Amino acid sequence: MVQMPVQNFRGMRAVIFASSDGGVDTLASVLAKLGLAVERPGLPAPAGAIDISSFGFERDVLFVDGDLDGVLGPDAIVNGLPPAPVIGLVGVEAPGRLKGLMAQGATAFLRKPVYAGAVYTNLFLGVNQYLQRRAIVDQLSEHQDRRRRRRLVIKSIVRIMAQHAVDDDEAYAILRRCSMRSRMSLEDYCEQQLACRSELTGTSQDLPHELTLVRR
Repeated sequence: MVQMPVQNFRGMRAVIFASSDGGVDTLASVLAKLGLAVERPGLPAPAGAIDISSFGFERDVLFVDGDLDGVLGPDAIVNGLPPAPVIGLVGVEAPGRLKGLMAQGATAFLRKPVYAGAVYTNLFLGVNQYLQRRAIVDQLSEHQDRRRRRRLVIKSIVRIMAQHAVDDDEAYAILRRCSMRSRMSLEDYCEQQLACRSELTGTSQDLPHELTLVRR
């Protein structure tokens, strides 16, 4: 499923970590005209001391001045992502400054002094690049979780084969029918069964009707 890009930022919150120079007042003014609530909490001291739990990626955008020491500490970056989209404010285009902003998860850059006409473009790029990265990370995490839990499905199949003298295809069919009857995914059903160490009994409650007839 292709994610539609965010184009309207009205109702979001822009949090600016920067000194008062470099056109930051212009940035704040343009963001307010775009419908964002603007906050300028001042410079964190010590570096990386901001409370990341107060930010949410669906509502916040962080503007981080590259001339400051790391505003977002290493603990703020989880799976390569900051807690919300980060747009870097670049005064000196030195590799070290750019690298520092990238390490904090910046997905777009605004040159200082900030020019009003560049704000929306960078806001658009920064937010949507972040959301794309987040979608990929979530997708990979889901695939890894399913792969991990696939072992539980295999263990359940082997157990049913041993208990009911059926082949692997029939054992898998049993699991599918039981999970559908329980309105659970196959992986969730197997995880629950193994966690409870409960066994399929061979009654009509646990086995498909045709297999119950075979066992008789």
